[in-house]
Amino acid sequence: MKKWENRLKFIVALTVVVFGHGVKAEESAVGRIFLPPPPVPQVPDALDNLDSAGQDDHAFAASNRSADVVIDVNGRESLTDDRPPGAGAYGLQDFLSLACQHNPTLRQARLQISAETAKALQAGLYPNPFLRYTGEQIGVDVEGDKDSPGEFQGMIVSQRFVTAGKLRLSREKYMRRAHVSQHLAMAQQFRVCNDVRIHFYRALAAKEHLNIRQEFAKTAEDFAVTAQELFNEGQATRPEVRKANIELQRARLAVLSAENACRQLFRELLSVVGVSLTEGQLQGELLPQAEPLSYQAALARVLSESPEIAAARAKLASDRVTIQREKVQWIPDVVAEGGAGYNFDAKETTATAGLGIQVPIFDRNQGTIRQAELDFRRQQHEIRRTELELEQRLAAVYQQYLSALQVATEYKRMILPEARLAYEELLKSYQDNRVDWPTVLTAQKDYATARLDFVTQSEQIRINEVLIRGYLLHGGLTAAPGPSPPGHIDSVPKPR
Repeated sequence: MKKWENRLKFIVALTVVVFGHGVKAEESAVGRIFLPPPPVPQVPDALDNLDSAGQDDHAFAASNRSADVVIDVNGRESLTDDRPPGAGAYGLQDFLSLACQHNPTLRQARLQISAETAKALQAGLYPNPFLRYTGEQIGVDVEGDKDSPGEFQGMIVSQRFVTAGKLRLSREKYMRRAHVSQHLAMAQQFRVCNDVRIHFYRALAAKEHLNIRQEFAKTAEDFAVTAQELFNEGQATRPEVRKANIELQRARLAVLSAENACRQLFRELLSVVGVSLTEGQLQGELLPQAEPLSYQAALARVLSESPEIAAARAKLASDRVTIQREKVQWIPDVVAEGGAGYNFDAKETTATAGLGIQVPIFDRNQGTIRQAELDFRRQQHEIRRTELELEQRLAAVYQQYLSALQVATEYKRMILPEARLAYEELLKSYQDNRVDWPTVLTAQKDYATARLDFVTQSEQIRINEVLIRGYLLHGGLTAAPGPSPPGHIDSVPKPR
């Protein structure tokens, strides 16, 4: 045991001697040998070969395409190989006009209206007559004639006469469903336009974010250069220089991320519009121009003018006509037939006539009538459910709108002016040699951070304002719904 203790003491002593000499040697080098500061890092690789749009101008640069879509002053687009001056600047109205023409969901909604109108046309058409040839007792043997043509040969035509106004009610039912489709198409129009506005304002905010991030990068570059100079003067350490370099590189990477976000949001905007445009600058105001919205006024407007509620009420009217139609379904139609032919037995021309109806003893359409009445009652509750859902959605959207409005208002009133004045005062103090340059750069960074927060809140105001004014509808690439799901009443070969 004592032997191991002696060995351990020897190892500890040897370690102290070795490392102690190394420390003394390093301490002796301080003040006698100048070590240069760590160099300012290079600009990070943007990998432009992966996204050609970022080669010339990372923020909405012009892409090299053989044919570009150019928007004229009337909102029409045309293909051209040479972009005229100003063709790369787009406004909100340009995108709205293009979306109304090219968004596929709007075309689907319009075709849905035409489909319901076609159903109404088909449901009101009168049934076709039925023509048949009849021959009775063909080939029967009679006196003096074997394999005779029979007793009667002739043509008979039959026609079903629809009673109780069934065709009129069927056509009215589907015309009312076409009215439902019109309200759903209007809702789809708001979805598309709201999505265009939301993506437009997001792209505008992304451009503002990019500008501020570039200012961040410039400030970080100044800070890194300042750290180098302070190190040369003996007023900063190497870890402080390295920290400044890290902050610079992070700021540059943030610029690249902001540029990527700009391109992403512009492309998402084009996907909602439904056309391919050359990437260009957006012209518009991010700050709201209209008066702030009150919750009660917004709620009253949504409940009274929402296309979703209008479609639900129109569906209720359609279900009311459906009940009337099913209540007369059991009333039998009259089938009349008549014809003429030759009676070979009597050797003369004869005629035939007939009249028939289906006797509704067992089936008087009781189940379908009951289903139609229950569907009507369900639709009454659907209207109320839609109203409550809109109130719930409005509560969440308005809370976000109000919070962003409160924050942005205070930023504009107090925080931004104070941050700007603090930066200007420190800059003047630096010119008077009262503060050092890093303090000025910190104030500049704080001012840029406040501006970044203000842009974010302004973006939230715009997005939620669009939703509130647009009846809370969004999803410009969601397929437009039909007026009613398929069911038993609509499953017959001919709609009724």
